[in-house]
Amino acid sequence: MGKDAARAEWDNPMQFVLACVSYAVGLGNVWRFPYLCQMHGGGGFLIPYMLMLVLLGVPLFYMELAIGQKMRLGSIGAWRAISPYLGGVGMASVVTSMYLCLYYNVINAWSFWYLFHSFQSVLPWAECPVNSNLTGPVEECERATPTQYFFYRETLDISGSIEENGGIHMGQALCLLLAWIIVYLFIVKGVKSTGKVVYFTATFPYLVLIIYLIRGVTLHGAINGVKYMFTPKMEQLAKPTTWINAATQIFFSLGLGFGSLIAFASYNQYNNNFEKQAIVVSMVNSSTSIFASIVTFSIYGFKATFNYESCLERVRLLLLNTFDLAEDTISLENVNHWIAELNRTHPEQFASLGGRLETCDLEAELDTAVEGTGLAFIVYSEAIKNMPVSQLWSVLYFIMLLLLGMGSMLGNVIAVITPLSDLKFISHYMSLVCLFCLLLGLGFTTRSGNYWFTMFNDYGATFSLLFIVLIEVITVCYIYGIKRFEKDVEDMLGHRLNWYWKIMLAGVSPILLIALFIFYIVNYIQGGTPTYQAWNKELVLLY
Repeated sequence: MGKDAARAEWDNPMQFVLACVSYAVGLGNVWRFPYLCQMHGGGGFLIPYMLMLVLLGVPLFYMELAIGQKMRLGSIGAWRAISPYLGGVGMASVVTSMYLCLYYNVINAWSFWYLFHSFQSVLPWAECPVNSNLTGPVEECERATPTQYFFYRETLDISGSIEENGGIHMGQALCLLLAWIIVYLFIVKGVKSTGKVVYFTATFPYLVLIIYLIRGVTLHGAINGVKYMFTPKMEQLAKPTTWINAATQIFFSLGLGFGSLIAFASYNQYNNNFEKQAIVVSMVNSSTSIFASIVTFSIYGFKATFNYESCLERVRLLLLNTFDLAEDTISLENVNHWIAELNRTHPEQFASLGGRLETCDLEAELDTAVEGTGLAFIVYSEAIKNMPVSQLWSVLYFIMLLLLGMGSMLGNVIAVITPLSDLKFISHYMSLVCLFCLLLGLGFTTRSGNYWFTMFNDYGATFSLLFIVLIEVITVCYIYGIKRFEKDVEDMLGHRLNWYWKIMLAGVSPILLIALFIFYIVNYIQGGTPTYQAWNKELVLLY
């Protein structure tokens, strides 16, 4: 199929690269990758991660860019051009992207909520609010922590289960409306307005990450977190789940299967060098994950050291008061020595301490693995409240989260509106798509909305994306034909596919995708009924 001369184009190749970076580098780089590092052996996880990038991520990224640039159409039109019977593959991508649009912007609404609450003399998640009788802190907050209380009660006003619906949280609904208005303004003039926006959404998060890195590594105890990250536990490499999680992280982080990359590439000039861009964007994405992990683990180290030393201080005061010792007798450095000594010299009195004597363990603090919203909105805000000038760090952090989220949202929405604009069967499609997603998204701002968010996020798009990309790669290599694909690439770039692209696309990538697909089906069947964690306001824990 020839190029469409009337089609809008990026002003320059840099806009396209930045759009891809802004889309691919998202919240998963900040809250999912560090969690996987923590779960699967620290620095050792980088081995399967980089291997899967080379075997799976880069080739599939390259293939989607090539299809978009050659066909100069969104996902539905591009696959229909390859074969009239394959329009359904593009439609599946559009439906999956629409599905993601419904709930993804809710995260941006939460970021707005936290950002607006950061402009206070005391951060509202730094201490518990006073109860209605003005006699002390709110009981639920006392039983939990101020950061947990602010997220689950103030931000979400969460119900006890998914069955307890409750009304819409007006503050969250307004934040969601604001998030959708901004997304609409970013895309309203198509690729021309999006091309300008990505200069900011793609670059500013790096500025914040660099500032946070400088701040992070200078925090007390940060080195404990960084050492923890880079200390490899090689035994984890023997576990299949380590390799499977590395492959899925690469797959989802690059945004394969949604149709966004095909849509972005369709606005390229016909002879644009997408090969070099595919490698650059893939490498930038993975490097960002590692960079963000160093920042996150320095924050982890600070938080873990702070909690560990607070625990030691409580034990120190308990021992001083119980055994009537002089103030300077016990220090944080020799607490453990005094515990052993007092247990030996005053066994009966020591036994009377019972459950009041806490066990303080820095390694256990660092082992507490948190991902997703728990990391982004609870662990980070816990660390921020203990920093000097905490309001500044809070504002910077939540602006960064917003830009990461908004960059990914641009890709998701463009994946929906580009095929619709190609079909030309509906006018005002941009405003209608945004309005439709906003109205359905209001369900996530109800009291049970977070449970629905979790269910959508955990169980929604995984199967469909794996299936879509598997069909894509089989179609390109075995229905359209690797020889025809090779000629198309030569027509655009002036040289044929080298052996790496052919071996990966025709053999290695499809085999890995089939293995991943089988694993997910088996895992889903063995997992039984899908579950979610609920907040119990009496016990103040997730169960």
